[in-house]
Amino acid sequence: METAISDGRVKVNSQVAKLGDRVEARDKVSFDDRPVSLRPEEEVPRRVIMYNKPEGELCTRKDPEGRRTVFERLPRLKGERWIAIGRLDINTSGLLLFTTDGELANRLMHPSTQVEREYAVRVMGEVTREHILAMVDGVMLEDGPARFTDVQEFGGEGINTWFHVVILEGRNREVRRLWESQGLTVSRLKRVRYGNIFLDKRAKAGEWVELTQDEVDDLATLANLETRKVPALTPDEKNRWSRDKHKRKPVQAMRKPKSRAR
Repeated sequence: METAISDGRVKVNSQVAKLGDRVEARDKVSFDDRPVSLRPEEEVPRRVIMYNKPEGELCTRKDPEGRRTVFERLPRLKGERWIAIGRLDINTSGLLLFTTDGELANRLMHPSTQVEREYAVRVMGEVTREHILAMVDGVMLEDGPARFTDVQEFGGEGINTWFHVVILEGRNREVRRLWESQGLTVSRLKRVRYGNIFLDKRAKAGEWVELTQDEVDDLATLANLETRKVPALTPDEKNRWSRDKHKRKPVQAMRKPKSRAR
């Protein structure tokens, strides 16, 4: 939200908001010129879903080029909206979390919270002990220092080797850029964990599942927030969410472009 305020996307009583402005219940707040209803934090429903993002989808609500986005596959909400907890680039697959609680999302994404993100990475090229030590010790990227807190080899064939890496922030393409700093290329990248939530078989590629009360409470504790009861789905929500789930088209494997005849 701080970024949105700095970008001038938030208005209070038709005036562009500034960081530090105080807002009261009677004030009229808008985000991207859309009204925002103000409620006490404890009244904001806290729901969280896990989504298994396939390659080829964008982490944006709408794409001017008409490409597929992750939000197209999420269940519809009435009076709320899904907020992404972090992002994945178009060529990265795996775990994405979405919540209706903006404060939970902001805290989990903030660098000061030091939330672990774990990725499965397939790397092309010979990876040496010196490469791994350099990435764990830290390297200087164009936007500042970066490092993995853990790197574990998981085998592979030929010139491709799988690793699991852990990082404590979510800067743009940071995992890929760390490997590239060692002259190595990432050929596959999949997020398998965010904090204490692991990607599991409940969500196949292009599918979502709602997290349990215990899982949501674990995330709240990680973000230093009070736990809050996850609201039960109303009959209307159950029907709508079920329809949303069953009307989604299955994810198609990305086809390799045909080579041109010479």
